[in-house]
Amino acid sequence: MAEMARGEREVLENGADREGEVPVTVALGSAGEAHINKISADEPWRWLAAGWADLWAMPFYSLCYGAGFAALSFLIVGGMFAAQWGPIALALGAGFMLLGPLLAMGLYEASRRREAGEALSLKAVFFVRAEAPSQLAFLAFVLSLLLLVWMRVALLLFALFFGSQVMPSLENFLPTLLFTPHGLGLLIVGSSLGGMFAVFCFSISVVSVPMLLVRDVDSLSAMHLSLRTVQENFWPMMLWGWIITMVTMVGMATFMVGMIVAFPLIGHASWHAYRGLIQANQPTQTV
Repeated sequence: MAEMARGEREVLENGADREGEVPVTVALGSAGEAHINKISADEPWRWLAAGWADLWAMPFYSLCYGAGFAALSFLIVGGMFAAQWGPIALALGAGFMLLGPLLAMGLYEASRRREAGEALSLKAVFFVRAEAPSQLAFLAFVLSLLLLVWMRVALLLFALFFGSQVMPSLENFLPTLLFTPHGLGLLIVGSSLGGMFAVFCFSISVVSVPMLLVRDVDSLSAMHLSLRTVQENFWPMMLWGWIITMVTMVGMATFMVGMIVAFPLIGHASWHAYRGLIQANQPTQTV
């Protein structure tokens, strides 16, 4: 049965041929190869529309998942505000997005099951069985390590621009950030470094996480494929990253209430992004 399930999942990964386009083949070691589709600039909007359709096709599972994520986020951020670590919570909120692909695994599985016509259940969505669990755990370790590095960088940047000053309270943080020379310097440098951090983490996870759900591939090969996918479709993927960021910011700006819808929307859409970007076992030109 396990082999049959794996075979069914691999069949799902075969995207339709796109007329006039030659997919790029990337070796995956002992797991064979995968093929990267070249996509158009408007493809990310189609993924978002497909995610929206999935959300309302299975609203109970999607909104339960989103509510759980929103509650967890609210507890973490609220706890940091209560401890008067509000400004750090802003950096943590940005860094928390690095783990988003891992936290959306159940949504990928829900979209996969809907696409395959398989039954849905709370157990299947909230206790996902990945094809490569140990490799997924390693990828989770890498992303968590990057999150810790980002938090350390954020603290060092604050120390660099503000020295030994006490961290301002939340109500004074934004005026300090926007209307003082030190604050503007922190904003510019922090945003630049944070943006590079975000692009790198997005690039290694956007394809690798859903792939490890459905294929028994080593994590390094999956991350390499993910990087190569972003390289081959750079501007559409940057648009996709921007869409994810904007939807997430709207969800966070509503004191996490909006994440009840925003998180499952992005999660379902990310599955369709993977399906639109990656093919399997199709003869193409190897580069």
